[in-house]
Amino acid sequence: MYEKTFPNKRFKLTLEFLKKHVSTSETILDLGVKNPFSEIMLSEGYTVENTTGEDLDEDRSAIESSSAEVVTAFEIFEHLLSPYEVLKSIKANKLVISVPMRLWFSSAYRSKTDKWDRHYHEFEDWQLDWLLEKTGWVIKDRQKWTNAVNKIGIRPILRRFTNRYYIVYAERV
Repeated sequence: MYEKTFPNKRFKLTLEFLKKHVSTSETILDLGVKNPFSEIMLSEGYTVENTTGEDLDEDRSAIESSSAEVVTAFEIFEHLLSPYEVLKSIKANKLVISVPMRLWFSSAYRSKTDKWDRHYHEFEDWQLDWLLEKTGWVIKDRQKWTNAVNKIGIRPILRRFTNRYYIVYAERV
């Protein structure tokens, strides 16, 4: 069913995790501009507002003024220089965040053509856990998954067995 609806495994697993922890009656502030996954959340009955592309390292006003009950951040924190400040500014009591995990066999992603499409952070799970703990969040659930690619080579083979994504549900203490 999901394979026909969603473009990839990551969206399928992210939606299952979100549904496990967030009710469609709760309002969501999704960090980042509208994207294919925010459209999936809307189609699944969630009320979602996105930030508008502002540099969240410099301008957190959308986060600080939001009355949303839940904040989601799907593959956003790796692009920030200071995710600590963003996490501290969230007023909601629930957070669902996913990040790409650091791969020992591959350097951090960096687009050669788009200055914003770069990963400043690629986390190990303990690093994100510590960041959340330090900013007043308690992790209630977590999950990891791989991201296989249909290419030939050593790295594509390693991607079949090495977790690439880490998703966390946390609540404010």
